[in-house]
Amino acid sequence: MATEKLQKLQKALFYIALTIELVLMIVEKSEISFGYESHVFRVTFLLTLLSMVLVKRDKKEWFTIAAVIVFTFVCYEISGKNDLLRIAVFMMAARDIDLKKAMKYSFFVSLCGFSLIALLALFGLLGDIYLVTDYGRGIANESRMVLGFGHPNTLFGCVYVLVLMWLWLYGAKAPLYGHLVTILISSMFAYLTRSRTAIVVLVLTLILALLIRLFPKLKNAKILYYLTALATPILCTVLAFAAAHLADAVYNTGTKEDPRWHWFWQFDEKMNGRISNLYYGVPEHGGILSNLRLIAGRDVDGYFDLGWNRLMYWYGILPTIFIAAVILCVIYVCYKKKDMWTLLIILSVSVYTIIEATFVTRYIGRCFYLLIAGVYLGYLFKGKFDD
Repeated sequence: MATEKLQKLQKALFYIALTIELVLMIVEKSEISFGYESHVFRVTFLLTLLSMVLVKRDKKEWFTIAAVIVFTFVCYEISGKNDLLRIAVFMMAARDIDLKKAMKYSFFVSLCGFSLIALLALFGLLGDIYLVTDYGRGIANESRMVLGFGHPNTLFGCVYVLVLMWLWLYGAKAPLYGHLVTILISSMFAYLTRSRTAIVVLVLTLILALLIRLFPKLKNAKILYYLTALATPILCTVLAFAAAHLADAVYNTGTKEDPRWHWFWQFDEKMNGRISNLYYGVPEHGGILSNLRLIAGRDVDGYFDLGWNRLMYWYGILPTIFIAAVILCVIYVCYKKKDMWTLLIILSVSVYTIIEATFVTRYIGRCFYLLIAGVYLGYLFKGKFDD
């Protein structure tokens, strides 16, 4: 009886923390100004820490947890950012939750929150419906829908997240017309927001989802798990290092007039200056390869779009390698469980993060896949992969 009460307490603490993180994420997506995030993060950290301690584990798992906490705490002490520590504790607290229930909860809370933001904008109460400005595409007054989210990329990013959660929850059993409706809704928002990068990634994701739905035996193809592991995190981190090296080489050896780098400037222009921002967009040119550190220091506070590069810049090379190792572990569990839908989420988010940094954030509520990762890593310690 005492054990059952502890389990209920553990899950209650976790859901309170999850709810706060989701609400905070929704507020951050809106035009509401809230300056007390750091205080709220401390509350959710304490809740998840207590929830994590209440989970029954063996000595091997506790040793691993201690090692992870020490590593992420050292990262926090050096960088001044507690994000990795908070995320690690959140994931370890999620080990024994009912994953589908938690994902449904996150999906519907996010859906309701995003819908409320849109409705407030439509009724003229908070935020704009459209934003007319220069988005760096050579159009002085380009009009794109924001629907209360402040920026069209933010709006489409929220649509993208909802689609990913819907695919994970319902993609395997949803009728084909459900997939078609999802494609139509995504296409509508793609046209209204014109967020080119997210559109390409989401289109490819929906195509792959349709193939998985039509050919369920694909889950038995080992090569797909191997290719996903090769693509992400391996190729993603290689590309991030390549971009940091390229920015380093170009800015230390050439100029815009240098004919050797003409192709680079053309490519960078098509990417809205994403690579050049590794040099120009942050203090002390911190994004280039020669300025990256094993663990980032407290002076790192710049922002740019390349997500995997931001991981290396904000947290350091060692934390990025650690994150890559965690992703490989989750992919291994996907392989053991023959779970193509989680594999698709990993692939989609990782490829998206090459170009955008939406998921490199201190807002845990943005990163719904942390729930999946926490439960799936738990399978490794339990030694079994069935639900």
